[in-house]
Amino acid sequence: MTLKFEEIVIDCRDCRALGRWWQAALGWEVLEENDDELELQNPDGSHPTLLFLNVPEAKTGKNRLHFDFVPDDQAAEVERLLGMGAQRVDIGQGETSWVVLADPEGNEFCVLAARG
Repeated sequence: MTLKFEEIVIDCRDCRALGRWWQAALGWEVLEENDDELELQNPDGSHPTLLFLNVPEAKTGKNRLHFDFVPDDQAAEVERLLGMGAQRVDIGQGETSWVVLADPEGNEFCVLAARG
């Protein structure tokens, strides 16, 4: 049996707003969009894509799954994302080399230290 990693589905209250936020954050392209979903794809055409789906309920609690990103310049990237509407989040991480942020709907993600 072979599985292909096709997409990551993100439930949200406003697929267009959240999808467009992540599009700006990642520099990805809109693959498909309608009233109930928005799908983003890396410009190189690779998978998985990110599929934002409207759901009636708001997020509750800490994510069980989250994204980790490695930037060229951690401090600059954190400031850019904060300027776009991300928020710093304390999920009990303590003193770490990464920064925990949340997107506009409260989904946590990490910006790791740059790698050599």
